[in-house]
Amino acid sequence: MTPDQIRRRDRVESLIRLAAPGLNLILAAGERLSRIVEPEDHEYHPPRSRAASAEPPRRSAPDA
Repeated sequence: MTPDQIRRRDRVESLIRLAAPGLNLILAAGERLSRIVEPEDHEYHPPRSRAASAEPPRRSAPDA
């Protein structure tokens, strides 16, 4: 990286570090507000794990 690119990267990273606490507060306030407005989300579907989505192994018929 050139010295100019390094300086630019350092500036952007410092701006992100300065903005992070404020952005975290906004996210926390939005989360609390959403829980107050609608305490239970009926449309939420948790992601499935690969193990849960795989079909169970088939069993052969028992010998009579």
